[in-house]
This record gives sequence, structure tokens and C-alpha cells, in this order.
Amino acid sequence: MSALGNSLPAQPDAGSARGRRRVFWTDARFLLGLVLIVASIAGVWAVVTMSRQTSPVYAAAHTIVPGQVVTSSDLTVVEVALGSAHDTYLAPGAALSEVVATRTVQAGELVPASATVTAAQSSVTSVVVHSSVDVPSAVRTGSVIELWAADQTERGVYAVPRVLIPRATVVSVQRDDSMIGGGTAAIELAIPREDVASALEAISAQAALSIVPAGAAG
Repeated sequence: MSALGNSLPAQPDAGSARGRRRVFWTDARFLLGLVLIVASIAGVWAVVTMSRQTSPVYAAAHTIVPGQVVTSSDLTVVEVALGSAHDTYLAPGAALSEVVATRTVQAGELVPASATVTAAQSSVTSVVVHSSVDVPSAVRTGSVIELWAADQTERGVYAVPRVLIPRATVVSVQRDDSMIGGGTAAIELAIPREDVASALEAISAQAALSIVPAGAAG
């Protein structure tokens, strides 16, 4: 019995096997953790690097209004970090031949590519009107206004004023305060093309025209 017992192979220690398995899985988790840490650091580095990368785009050198033909003198180049949004703004190299603004772009604002179209695509144009009274001091380039008209029924007699054009954008204002009894003003307006006929008809009929900041009449 003694000899037979001595010839039996030694049984592996269960505790040692479990220990080796624990060491293996511990190493795997450790390596996975290292990979995740490295990936996280790389991601943060990439974000920081991209945020520091700037590219040149156009900003408005002064207020640009709808219907205005945009030239290089209306723009200034600025360096900004836009990332993937870079292509949504007008940038140096873009063709500026007969480019027209479709909306107001305030001075210093980046110029979205969507805010410009070709002259043939523009739905607005400009017209100069003379206000029968001075315009409010708040009305300036870029202001959105209503154009009111009072039709002349006979010389010096006018009908009740009505809204002629419900929405127009001021291109420029030239005030004349030298007139006795109140100043007058010549206002260049950017208006929808479909309103041009109404505006010209009122001007030719010598209607009394007035500029009212949008929403003020209500």
C-alpha cells in the first residue's frame, strides 16, 4: 500500500489553479484599463488640438442689408476655430462676383454662405422713398420697418394711412433737419420685388409716406 500510494501522480493544488486564473483575468482587466486610459487621453488631445486650429472666414466690415451687392470692401478676414462648421461660412477664395445678401448681417458677424445668392436669384431690390415726416432716431441701416402711405385725395388732403409694405429693411437714411416744421428724410429701402410696383405707384401719386419701426404701430 505504501509503494502504491507513492506511485500515484501528485494532484494539482486547486488553490494554485484558481490563483493562476485570477492573475490571468487581472492582467487582462489591467491591460484593458490601460487601453481605455490611452484612448481617453488621445481623444482629449485631439479635441484640444482641433479647437486650437483656426481658419480664415469673412466677417461683415459693416452692416450688410438684404439686396445689397456684397464686395470685398464689405468684408474683413478673421481667423476663427470653426471645426467642421467652416464650410457654412463665406471664406477667402469664394467667388464674390454679383453676390447679393439675402438677410441683414451685422457688423462683425461672420457671413454665412446661406446669407448670399447671385443677383439673378435675389428676391429683393432697393428703392428710395422720401418720408413726409422725420423718421424715428432708432431707424438706421439694418432696421426692419413698415412703410405706411396716405393717398392724396386732392391737393393737400390725404386719406387714412395704410400699411403699404409690411416689412422692409433700411439700407441708408439721409435726414434733413433744415426744413421748417420738422425734418424730412430720404430712405433707401430693401423691399421684396413683388412690392416694387406698389411703392413706385405711391411715389408717383405723391402719397404721404412714413417710416414706422416694425411692430411699433400695433
